[in-house]
Amino acid sequence: MNPDWEKALNQFESVVASGTEALRLEAITKLTHFARSAPEHVLARTIPVLARLLEEGPLDNTRSIQEATAYCLYKMACLVEGELAVGIGQSDAISSALRLLPHSDERLRRVLVKFLWSLVTFGDENRVILARNGGLEVVIQLLSSSADGNRRYLLEILSALALLREVRRILPSLRGLRLLIEAVGSGSMVSRERACQAIGLLGVTRRARHILVQLGAIPVLVELFRDGDIRTKLVAGNSLGVISAHLDYIRPVAEAGAIPLYAELLRGPEPSGKEIAEDAFCILAVAEDNAVVIAEHLVRTLREGDDEARAAAADVLWDLAGYRHSVCILRVSGAIPILVDLLRDGNDAVKEKVSAAIAHLSYEDENRVALADAGAIPVLIGLLHDESEELSDNAAEALINFSEDPSQHERISESMEVPSFQNMLNRLIQLRVYGDQMARSMRRISIEQLSFNPDLI
Repeated sequence: MNPDWEKALNQFESVVASGTEALRLEAITKLTHFARSAPEHVLARTIPVLARLLEEGPLDNTRSIQEATAYCLYKMACLVEGELAVGIGQSDAISSALRLLPHSDERLRRVLVKFLWSLVTFGDENRVILARNGGLEVVIQLLSSSADGNRRYLLEILSALALLREVRRILPSLRGLRLLIEAVGSGSMVSRERACQAIGLLGVTRRARHILVQLGAIPVLVELFRDGDIRTKLVAGNSLGVISAHLDYIRPVAEAGAIPLYAELLRGPEPSGKEIAEDAFCILAVAEDNAVVIAEHLVRTLREGDDEARAAAADVLWDLAGYRHSVCILRVSGAIPILVDLLRDGNDAVKEKVSAAIAHLSYEDENRVALADAGAIPVLIGLLHDESEELSDNAAEALINFSEDPSQHERISESMEVPSFQNMLNRLIQLRVYGDQMARSMRRISIEQLSFNPDLI
């Protein structure tokens, strides 16, 4: 069948304009029924007509019309991947729905909530329109008293609105953070991911981060981190990393089970996941007990991971080598022999990261002993001639640290005349001279500043 859509559209407009309530209701119901088969341009022309129907006052004899109209618009907004949703949002339908909600009965409220949900789900522009028409306040008010089937849709509307900066600015003052945390644990995975992302954006500020933690954000984020698909894991891991960026929250994040999840990201296929895991590990390892667990996962990754994962693990080890409490942890973890094996047999990308970690580890006396016992010195000497400048520089840096160790000096004598070794030695000498000069300058500045204020001396 090939209906005359133009004729049908004219009849619909005529009935809506002058028909009885029963005929109008029948016309809207038929439009809803045929919406899936009607051409998009025909449906688009019905939007202004339907939007005007929603503008009618909340009288008893218009309830059924408004309910049928909101349901029809909801169905249309969900069609063809939401292509009509933007057009519906640009009508006055959103403001009309918000005006009707406080006075609606249960049936009409359920339809209106679904209608608004469809608009913010399929049209980013609609989120702005809804927020600027007081939609956030209405949603939060409804959530404060809603325990029925509307709650999921309301939470998903909230998660969509929370991606707007203007909404996040006022959300704490409206006591909406608890609801946003609830949205992380409820609804579709897409909505939970949106709420999680909004929490990460809010958590950048110290005050909001504190409130979010007090309201129970950490276990909810960890649960999403564990259960989500790969994209959701990336968002959850990043938001949790933002939350953990405070000394008071490092241990609670680890105790909630985040470290193994970050280890999975580190070994996973996503480059951005590796970066998120590296950053999180560097934060969480500030706590010594966390550093022990992280080191175990890094050793496992060095043994069993692919080349990209091994390079990422070596990057984290480079950072951890600078933590005073991690020096012993890394040595007893078994990482050093594995690093030396990878320096000998790994591919170029892995060798560069591993050589940097070994160079950093070599600044500590007992690490040098462990590295020498693992056979690092001849491997490092061999790398002085490598074509990779970064690799030869890292090898030279480590060997210089061995040369300054009386117990190891003789073992690297053959590398002393290699140009890369000499170049690195000269650079380190210059850096140390420059550092001494800076220290003296800072001391003079401090003394001069004190002299201007005798009360400080």
